[in-house]
This record gives sequence, structure tokens and C-alpha cells, in this order.
Amino acid sequence: MNSIASSPALGFADIRRLVEAEIAAVDRLILHELSSDVVLINQIGHYIVNSGGKRLRPMLLLLAAKALNYGDQQHITLAAVIEFIHTATLLHDDVVDESTLRRGQNTANTLWGNSASVLVGDYLYSRSFELMVSVQNLRIMEILSRTTTAIAEGEVLQLLNCNNPATSEQRYLEVISRKTAILFSAAAQLSAVLAGAAEPMEAALRDYGLHLGIAFQLIDDALDYQADPDELGKNLGDDLAEGKPTLPLIYAIERSTESQSTILRNAIENGSREAFREVYEIVESTDAIAYTSGRAVQEANKAIEALSSLPASEFKEALVNLARLSVERRY
Repeated sequence: MNSIASSPALGFADIRRLVEAEIAAVDRLILHELSSDVVLINQIGHYIVNSGGKRLRPMLLLLAAKALNYGDQQHITLAAVIEFIHTATLLHDDVVDESTLRRGQNTANTLWGNSASVLVGDYLYSRSFELMVSVQNLRIMEILSRTTTAIAEGEVLQLLNCNNPATSEQRYLEVISRKTAILFSAAAQLSAVLAGAAEPMEAALRDYGLHLGIAFQLIDDALDYQADPDELGKNLGDDLAEGKPTLPLIYAIERSTESQSTILRNAIENGSREAFREVYEIVESTDAIAYTSGRAVQEANKAIEALSSLPASEFKEALVNLARLSVERRY
């Protein structure tokens, strides 16, 4: 793996402690806003929100706001909005992907069915928009509405790529930029809007979040071929079983022999987990995992570089560390 631009010693727990009080406030707001007289909404909403997520995207917004010396409380509301949007996408994704395991637990669609999961995901989207309206800032509404549109476009693009072994690296990066990285980008950018920062700082934080999100997803896709399933919290080979041509597969197809390429293409077209061991050996032999990890490091370095104009503080150091940790994690 290429060297990362910076290697401070803060761990994830250290970073979280910097905004521990704010994270607790976000959690309280989330639980309050999940309250509904429809019991099933409460059950599924609480299950998914309390299922062990890192709150990484809300934490990103909170850290960036504090790095800009933001002193009001609206960052708590927007952090909850970001987590609601993220949770809604998880519910929808698990239905589309027919996933059975997330964060080491049964997915909501496994427990309550696809219809309930989709409808509660819709409810969370609606609650997120109610919350963002309460901030009464048109610029924030513009960013978040554009973000949710991009996420939906990314999900459809990914669906079009499924079972298509001809998917290019560029098209794959377009999907993860829209589907995953855009919410990281919005979280960081919103902090600048709240703090009234100048446009160059807003753009810098937007870019930081985008590159961080791409790095995060690249490592996710690499881990699908090499992680400990108990640590990862999902089944290895899920992407292959769903026929997703992620970067390790795309790169391996380009670097493999004709017979190996045929095996990989057939595995993508058929979406079969049974071929995982054979596919894994080809992916490993072509250095596709190392390539994917290296691309993630490049994106993390870009994220760190985007923070160059941010004033020095422990919160800036934490943001730098998040970029480093995003490519060093094992789950």
C-alpha cells in the first residue's frame, strides 16, 4: 500500500471522544425523532439505528463544525439528518441486494420483510427532510436535496452495472462517488455552511468528504475479499453473490489470463457465491486487492490535502486521522 500523507497516532475512540457530548446529543435527537404511533416504524427504526454503526458521517460533520469554531446547536440537527439519510439508504440497499447480514446482525428485511423495510426507509427520508427544514437555511436544503438525488442516481447506476463484467473503473468510481461518497461530502460541506465560512473553505471541506468517502468504499470493496467475516459483520463474497463488478474484479479481469478472465466474467454474470474461492485466488494473483487499497490511499491523501487551508486544531488533526483510519481498517 502506498504511504499515507500523514500518520498521527489518534485512534477512532480518541477521535470520538472529541465530540462525545455532541454524539450523545445526536443519538438523543435521533431516538426522539424516531418516535411514531406506528409501532412497526419504532421497531425497525430503533433496530437499525441501534445496530452498532460508528456514526462516522455525523461525526465528520461535528468535527468539521468544531474545527471552524461553530458555536450554535444546528450541527446536532444536521448530524441527525445525515444519519437518517444514511440509515434509509441501508434499509433500501439491503432489500435491493437481498442481504441477510449487516454489522453482524440480521438485516431488517430478513426480520420484517422487504415491504416493511422499504416503507420505513421512506419514513426516515421524510423525517430527515422535516428536520432539515427546521434549520431554515435554503442553502442547506439545496445541498441535501441534491445529495439525496445523487444517492438515488448512484443506486440506479449500480443496478445497471450488476452482472455486467464490462463495467469500467471509471463507471465504477462514478457509482461510488454518487452512492456513497456524496453523503460524506455533504456532511463536511454543511459544517462550513453553518459556520458561515467562505466559499473556498466550503469547497475544500466538500472535496475532503468526497475523497474520504471514495477511499472508505474502496476499502469496503477490498475487504469483501480478505476480511475476517466476524470483524466485517457481513458475509465475505456478498458483492460477488450480488453480481457487483467492484474494483478488485474490474482490475483482475484486465490483468488476468483469458481463462481466468472467463471465470471472473461468468461469476459476475451469474452472481454466484459458489465461485468465491476460485475468484479470490485470481483476484489475489493479479494484485487486484493491493491495487484497490493503493487507490484508496491516493484518495485519502487527496482528502488530507484538501484540509490544508483549515486552521490547525485538534479537530483538524482528527479529520486527518479519519482519512488515515479509513484505509487502515479491517472492518
